[in-house]
Amino acid sequence: MAAQKAKNVAKDVVDQPLTPTFSSKDYSSFFLAGALCCTLSHGGMTPIDVVKTRIQIDPALKGYSLLSGGRSIVAKEGTKGLLTGFGPTAVGYFFQGGAKFAGYEAAKKFLVDLSGSKENAVKNRTAIYLGGAAIAEFFADILLTPLEATRIRLVSDPKYANGLVSGLTKIASTEGVSSLYAGFIPILAKQVPYAIGQFTVNERCTEFIYNQMSPETKANLSSTSQFGITLGSGIIAGFAAAVLSHPADTLLSQINKGHRPKGPMVSRLITLGKEAGVKGLFAGLGPRMIMTAGLVSSQFIMYGYIKSALGAKPGIEIHKEEA
Repeated sequence: MAAQKAKNVAKDVVDQPLTPTFSSKDYSSFFLAGALCCTLSHGGMTPIDVVKTRIQIDPALKGYSLLSGGRSIVAKEGTKGLLTGFGPTAVGYFFQGGAKFAGYEAAKKFLVDLSGSKENAVKNRTAIYLGGAAIAEFFADILLTPLEATRIRLVSDPKYANGLVSGLTKIASTEGVSSLYAGFIPILAKQVPYAIGQFTVNERCTEFIYNQMSPETKANLSSTSQFGITLGSGIIAGFAAAVLSHPADTLLSQINKGHRPKGPMVSRLITLGKEAGVKGLFAGLGPRMIMTAGLVSSQFIMYGYIKSALGAKPGIEIHKEEA
């Protein structure tokens, strides 16, 4: 009898799924939470992004700081100049954010299940974070690329079109639909390292912070302390995301501005990189680090609150707990 009971318990452990089952409602909640947190954060950062992009592509603004660049734009174009490209930014990152966050939840679940056991998942957690972020970002960028091309064109040339719809249709009609995806490879080169920095560094920072606490402290954390951990981890992840993705971000700005050397995409990127030089590739990094730290930290904070409000299940955590 005891042996049979032990066998049944063991069978229950084996049969127990490694990860929770997410319903279509859960994934819809992940998508909506990701979409809202990204469109709100990126939309709110539009003025900083305008200044950053101009510093990258406008020779007259090279070497300018965030404040001096902003003052220059306002002096020439008024305050509305700082909101150039708001429409493509809000719409593009609504779809990209939804696909990225929901895709990361799905990819992480798939990779954890593929590992076969909790021990293997914990052992290979960094690879799971890296792979999950890359997979999610690839599909998200298919949605983002045409809108990002339109945004950069409007920011680099405010007189090009009146807004999102007119800019998007003008590029498609005058340069062909393929032109909207001219920056797809550079966007991958930018966004995949960005997502890797965002999710992987955030996961590892959060794990590190919690592992400095006793079990009692963790169990009794106030909402303010939890908010602080999310904010701090998000800021560090934002800095990492900015540094990893900035060279490709500069090349993308150049390509969507219309500066496109002839030849295959890889050789074009090499040519543009040589023309820019190391200093040119990292032009505007300071403003972008500030912007990205705000973006990433606010996204994780909003994502958690919105997901909880929508009644979705918590995400999968595979952090290693130190004794």
